[in-house]
Amino acid sequence: MIVSLIIMAAYLLDRLIGDPRWLPHPVIAMGHAISALEKAIRRKVRSDQGLKRAGMLLPLIVAGGSFVFAWGLLRVLAWIHPWLSVVVEIVLVATTIASKGLKDAGMAVYRALQANDLTVARRELGMIVGRDTQQLDEPEIVRGTVETVAENIVDAIISPLFYALIGGAPLALAYRAVNTLDSMVGYKNEKYLHLGWASARLDDVANYIPARLTAVMLVIAAWLYRLDAARSWRTVKQDARLHPSPNSGFPESAVAGALGIRLGGYNVYHGIRSFRAYMGEEIRPLESKDIRHTIRLMFAVSTMFVGLCLLGAAGCFALVWMR
Repeated sequence: MIVSLIIMAAYLLDRLIGDPRWLPHPVIAMGHAISALEKAIRRKVRSDQGLKRAGMLLPLIVAGGSFVFAWGLLRVLAWIHPWLSVVVEIVLVATTIASKGLKDAGMAVYRALQANDLTVARRELGMIVGRDTQQLDEPEIVRGTVETVAENIVDAIISPLFYALIGGAPLALAYRAVNTLDSMVGYKNEKYLHLGWASARLDDVANYIPARLTAVMLVIAAWLYRLDAARSWRTVKQDARLHPSPNSGFPESAVAGALGIRLGGYNVYHGIRSFRAYMGEEIRPLESKDIRHTIRLMFAVSTMFVGLCLLGAAGCFALVWMR
């Protein structure tokens, strides 16, 4: 029961204040640790095989270290006072999710589009995607924003909450470490192909269940909002596995089907054009309002997950009480 209440409190805290810049954030510390470890490894290791073996150490050290640090901190705080440990655990779980940050980023693009300021919209989109945004027109800006918000429903909300439910703040922080590793070294390019393979694979495994759970909840949310839930589910079944990521296609295809839009297409990364499989039917052209609809679905899914956690805890409590 207490874990579900911690999850609810952490989610509400993130919805209210997000990640204030003045507050030290664990992900920043993880990023510094990853950069330092990468530099140390590259000074010592030169061969591809050596980098592959060293790549296995990265998640063990960063994710394992994050888990042990959080577990030890909470144990010490519980020894001082149990409620102190609970409060700090709420804060730690809140730092692993980013519902407010994701909403703010999406709405910044939306407001720029509403003001017909493509320059600002491209700049705001460039803050949250890896693709080149300087030449994008409005539909492509909308597509990039919708894809990013949809994908991050898993990475930035459901996955950390899922692992917090299983193992509290220590496991949620370990997940966030894995996700940070993937975003920093999990690229399939010449520089990171060998060093980052283990981090990328572990991130795929960690998001496997949350991604599919998110897709199901998005279909339910589409039904609740009187969108096309049947098409959403059909699009997940048809298109989710076309995505180059084994997980990102599930939330993206569910959103595409629910809204009646087509995602995917050509993206440009550092001047190089690449194609990503289409997802969904182009029932209508992309519009700025699709960003707001996607954010609304994001909040519906995150609220649904927290509600399910509380219902499950209440059910377990009732069973124990009846005995």
